[in-house]
Amino acid sequence: MRFSDEFLQEVKDRNDIVDVISPYVDLRVRGNNATGLCPFHNEKTPSFTVYINTQSYYCFGCGAGGDAITFIKNIENLDYVEAVTMLAERSGLPLPADGYDDGVAKLKRRLLEANRDAAKFFHNQLFTPEGKTGLDYFLNRGLTMETIRHFGLGYAPDKWDGLMRYMKGKGYTEAELLQADLARKTQKGHVIDTYRNRAMFPIIDLRGSVIAFGGRVLDDSKPKYVNTSDTLVYKKSQGVFALNFAKRGSGKTLILCEGYMDVIAYHQAGFTNAVAGLGTAFTPDQAKLLSKYAEEVILSYDNDEAGQTATRKAIGILSRTPLRIRVARLSGGKDPDEIIKKYGKDKMQSILMNAVGDVEFDLQRAKAGFDLSAPDGKVAYLERAVGILASTSNPIQWDVYASKLANELGVAKEAIVVQIQKTAKQKNRRESREKFTKAATFQDEMLKKVNPERQKFLTAARAEETLLASLLQNPDFYFKIKDKLQDGDFATQLNLRIYQLIAERIENNRPVEITYFSQDLTDDELGYLVRLESMREHLGNTVGECLDCIRRMKEERQEREQKNPAQMSDDEWAQLFRNPKP
Repeated sequence: MRFSDEFLQEVKDRNDIVDVISPYVDLRVRGNNATGLCPFHNEKTPSFTVYINTQSYYCFGCGAGGDAITFIKNIENLDYVEAVTMLAERSGLPLPADGYDDGVAKLKRRLLEANRDAAKFFHNQLFTPEGKTGLDYFLNRGLTMETIRHFGLGYAPDKWDGLMRYMKGKGYTEAELLQADLARKTQKGHVIDTYRNRAMFPIIDLRGSVIAFGGRVLDDSKPKYVNTSDTLVYKKSQGVFALNFAKRGSGKTLILCEGYMDVIAYHQAGFTNAVAGLGTAFTPDQAKLLSKYAEEVILSYDNDEAGQTATRKAIGILSRTPLRIRVARLSGGKDPDEIIKKYGKDKMQSILMNAVGDVEFDLQRAKAGFDLSAPDGKVAYLERAVGILASTSNPIQWDVYASKLANELGVAKEAIVVQIQKTAKQKNRRESREKFTKAATFQDEMLKKVNPERQKFLTAARAEETLLASLLQNPDFYFKIKDKLQDGDFATQLNLRIYQLIAERIENNRPVEITYFSQDLTDDELGYLVRLESMREHLGNTVGECLDCIRRMKEERQEREQKNPAQMSDDEWAQLFRNPKP
């Protein structure tokens, strides 16, 4: 089923693109455009532009583009129909009466049902003689039965097909279990349980659906954890453990931990705003998700070297969001779980209250590597500290920390501030050059990817792009140029296909706005189309300009169709001289 133009227009009218994007991106509106940091790639200066008049967006840094539907589709990891449905529900618009239920949507629901039933199976195993091993593990880690039930913790039996047999008994097929990553194929082709003899942690999304699992060994064997691979219903780079519980809190602070057990220990101690990233490293997608539910994040990673390195990386990612960042300085144990067990809730409360800002954390780490009693060590530390402060681009922090460094090291505050300002200017110039070079290179690569013929027929492709951009801005030009243009005049198949889509809509008296092409183009192609639309400021917006493009396209076609003389027959070679071109 395809959604009608009328329904899509209603969805568009009820969902202003700035309102749709603002919860995900801190937008600054200027006139008819809004800009912000792109949510689809890491950047420090805004490349993401929202065009209010056309209700579209485009990132000049990564090529992402489209309309409100495309944005929701990609930011929420939905398919097209789910994105339309979400926006319709957001605005109180009922879906068309004939409904929509394709195979992918059905499979997603089936996988969610399988995960739910698997979670029940794992949890119930704790209370069987065979599952006592798993229950003892959680109890020995200090968890109460209330906590075990609250998080739906479980145990995967030490069998090759314990879950498989149970799930098949409930009507699930091997194919469905494989797609949910509840089962895996061995090298010999046998299908076995993914999780065996492991403590099980269900991962629950914000809607309360079980989307994946983490399984921990009960001894020292490797790997320590087995986690669900990416599936139709789960992307580990976008998930946050326990956010379904933490989002209910009235506060605006989240505690970010490394692992499941730290989060659960925090919750059991009353800190129900604790969460953890999923996967081996914290990601920008996870940071963006946290920024929807909090104003501040306290990093509470392990205090070993690996944990501190992970903290620094997380700070770098979180600093690209509006979130305030603080770092808990753990003492008395290697991780929050151990500290809470040894010293209780009050100790952890004190640690969290005394968490330092990200700049303070970086300065403390830098100081540890220098001998401040020696002049050389003092100078080296100051140079490192200046670099850290210059990266903040915050004059208030410059002033505060310059005063602190001056008092600590016996150096004039004014000298420190001057050096910070100088370093910041050098850094900004360098980053501007790098951004420009990177953006130009990326645009070339993006265009090659979406329209691979473009580079081969560059002159013709540019004429095609100008023509298409003109038609998007001035659909009435089509009737004045259509008889002068043939499909064969196009050198690139993508531009021909877009032209045909535009022509079909104009011929049928239908609008040619971006929203109406989203069912016929891929995300990359839609981004390409928005890029063409954004060329409007550089267009002459005349029929004459369109005719010039067609003339250039025909000239390029004639050159393409000329035969290589070396490939001509004797008769063709003679004919070439008998009929010279005028």
